[in-house]
Amino acid sequence: QVQLVESGGGLVQAGGSLRLSCAASGRASFNMYDMAWFRQSPGKEREFVAAISWNGGVTRYPDSVKGRFTISRDNAKFTVALQMNSLKPEDTAVYYCAAARRAFLMVQTSNDVGSWGQGTQVTVSS
Repeated sequence: QVQLVESGGGLVQAGGSLRLSCAASGRASFNMYDMAWFRQSPGKEREFVAAISWNGGVTRYPDSVKGRFTISRDNAKFTVALQMNSLKPEDTAVYYCAAARRAFLMVQTSNDVGSWGQGTQVTVSS
C-alpha cells in the first residue's frame, strides 16, 4: 500500500495560482504507480482532475481543467504535484492525491484508485 500526504491548499482569488504537493511513502513500489488528483465539493461526487503515468510520459486532464492545471512527478523524491493556474470559484473543493491500485494501471475513475491522501482544501474567491 502507498501512503500519501497532501499539502499546499489554501485561499486564493479567482485568476490566481496554487501548487499542491503530495508526498508518498512505500517507496519500494511508488515509481511503478500511475498517480492522480481528484477533488470533491459538498454534495458532489469525487471528480477526476489529473493523472500521470508511472514515468511521467503521459498526462491526462478533463476539459474542465485542461490548459489551466498541470500534473507532474519527481520519482527521485517520491512526490507528485498539481500546479493550478487561472483558478476559478468552481475549482473550490477538497483535493485528494491518489495512487493506482496496482503498478502500471492507468487511473481514470475512483475505481482505479488503491490509495488516497487525506485531502487539502482549496478555496477560490470571486
